[in-house]
Amino acid sequence: MEDRGNLVLKNPVLISVNLLLLMILLSSSSLCFVLTEETEDFNEKDRDPLLSFKSSLTDSKQSLSNWVSGFNNWTGIICNNQTGRVISIKLTNLNLSGQINPSLCNLLMLETLVLSQNNFSGFIPICFRNLKFLKILDLGYNGFQGNVPLVELVSLPYLKELILKGNLGLGGLIPDNFSVSSLEKIDLSANSFRGVIPESLFYLKSLKYLDLSGNELSGMLNEFYQPLVVLNLASNSLSGTLPCFSASVESLNVLDLSNNSIMGGIPTCISSLSVLVQLNLSFNELKYRVSPRFIFSDQLLVLDLSYNEISGPIPSVISETSDKSGLVLLDLSHNQFSGEIPLGITELKNLQGLILSHNRLSGEIPARIGNLTYLQAIDLSNNWLSGSIPLNIVGCFQLLQLKLNNNNLSGVIQPELDALDSLKIFDISDNRFSGEIPLTLAGCKSLEIVDLSSNNLGGEINEAIVKWVNLKSLSLSGNNFHGALPNWLFSFEQIHSIDLSRNNFSGLIPDGDFNISSSLNHRGLSSNNLRQSSATRDSAIRVTLGLLGKNEMSFGYTLLSPVGIDLSVNSLKGEIPEGLFGLQGVEVLNLSYNFLAGQIPISLVKMWSLTSLDLSHNSLSGQIPTNISGLQELTFLNLSYNCLSGFVPGEHKFWRFPEAFAGNPDLCVEVVSGEGCHKMKSPLPPGEDIFAGDGDGMISVWAFWISAVVSFYVGVVALFCFPPARHYILRPMKSVY
Repeated sequence: MEDRGNLVLKNPVLISVNLLLLMILLSSSSLCFVLTEETEDFNEKDRDPLLSFKSSLTDSKQSLSNWVSGFNNWTGIICNNQTGRVISIKLTNLNLSGQINPSLCNLLMLETLVLSQNNFSGFIPICFRNLKFLKILDLGYNGFQGNVPLVELVSLPYLKELILKGNLGLGGLIPDNFSVSSLEKIDLSANSFRGVIPESLFYLKSLKYLDLSGNELSGMLNEFYQPLVVLNLASNSLSGTLPCFSASVESLNVLDLSNNSIMGGIPTCISSLSVLVQLNLSFNELKYRVSPRFIFSDQLLVLDLSYNEISGPIPSVISETSDKSGLVLLDLSHNQFSGEIPLGITELKNLQGLILSHNRLSGEIPARIGNLTYLQAIDLSNNWLSGSIPLNIVGCFQLLQLKLNNNNLSGVIQPELDALDSLKIFDISDNRFSGEIPLTLAGCKSLEIVDLSSNNLGGEINEAIVKWVNLKSLSLSGNNFHGALPNWLFSFEQIHSIDLSRNNFSGLIPDGDFNISSSLNHRGLSSNNLRQSSATRDSAIRVTLGLLGKNEMSFGYTLLSPVGIDLSVNSLKGEIPEGLFGLQGVEVLNLSYNFLAGQIPISLVKMWSLTSLDLSHNSLSGQIPTNISGLQELTFLNLSYNCLSGFVPGEHKFWRFPEAFAGNPDLCVEVVSGEGCHKMKSPLPPGEDIFAGDGDGMISVWAFWISAVVSFYVGVVALFCFPPARHYILRPMKSVY
């Protein structure tokens, strides 16, 4: 012992190191240590409330398993290193559930209480008013309900942050007593608060961050008289006109008033908010023109004015630009903007999303649009644009989405578009494009959604498409494509829908490998959960834009069409491949208006998800498979105008589809079980009265009837079982989809 003592005395550096380590341990922000006998007794007052709090919870992850005897290293607990009192509890995202035990209110020195992203339920204890030193209270994203003791919480003298967001059961009125508060951040978003915004909030000088979005607040939107940094009042029922937010000219970063009922025009003073980064006024009732003086600083990254009634031309200059900053997202969609797309937009060098759809824009797409090399999404759909796709667009080499549908665009699909090898969504439907699909488009290997429908495109389907290995949806309907369907048509692993209707395809439906696509087959799912899978399927493709390096904004293109295959209104012939009727994930199957023959495969019963089946206007024969009645999701059935025969019992409940069997003269359908069947003949064509004039006696009448019935039967058979005649007479001039 003496030697060790001498060794310590002779090494002052070692003494210093030991003292330093001791100081670090004692000041650790994650440990609670008992320092002396006096503080041990004092800490006992905090230990018992914490253990009572724990005992009332369900801790499925055993995150609080170290909350046992002693007071060292308890998860989420921070103590004052001088007094040993608990000053902070942070238990975020630990899957804790249960109600808050009021014993927590006995932690009188508590400064921070964060229980966010758990499954807490019940009421927020009113005894929190006893926590006089509380600075931060975060109970966000739980299952709390009932009225919030806001009067008591707001009165806490040191409270700076009050976060109760994401508790849908929380509600009631927001009290008007913020004049006694020192709150800097209030987040009551995504709850059920109602009534008006209390007047004292408009004057709370300490307030910097206010988020009341996603509630049921109403009343007029007034001016705020403090320098706010963030103001989010989105998704309420606020009305009135836009104030200027003059007190926040040099401080406001985020202003989100979307999804309200704000009226009038956009005052020019809004653009004087010099440090504004994000402005969202979408989904309101804003009208009138935008002033040419409506020019933001280069600090603005997001401008969303979509879903309003703003008219007039788009301002030639929207914001100042610089090499390092400027608009990232510009969304003016669903308004009444008119005129041409201003060339000034092509100077927004940092733009990543350009959304101008559903307006009245005319003229051509700016030729210099390729200057926007950071663009990830272009949506100019549903306008009056004309001309062709500018070749310069290949300069947008990061493009993920290109939507130009529902315009008056023309020309051919440029082979050079293969340079857009990151493109996922390509929609040019409902235009006047002509020519063939270029073989070079095989280079667009990232394509997931392709819609070329309702154009004047033609030729045969080439193998450029087979290179789109991530394809989810393909629509070529309403064009002039011809030739045979390729064998690889159903070979895409992620294919969701195929629409080749209203073309001139001929030959057989390829009997390929129908088991490749997981969407068409619902691979790995049983018939018991197919309904749930279909109902919860999310087919949205999100294009995510980086914002400020830490936040993200996203917008998407959702596949509204069900999982399905549509080959209708073509000239396909032969039998239907049996594998096509074994696709368990298909919801819609339309093969109508073709020349298909043979029998309906009995494998149809495997299509558990089927909601709509149309095989009408073909030459199908034989009996209807009785197991069709087992398709519980089926809401539309059309087998009319074929050559089907046999007896369909009433017990199969086909009375749900009264027009499904017309034009099948040899088919007998029993409407009500046990009451006989009804022949599915077509109605007599209009003509003269067969009894007009003098009769020649009973024999002549019987002779006429026999002749008429025979002639009618032969005519019906000829009409509905001889495809060219039937198609000539019954083929629709134009189908509407």
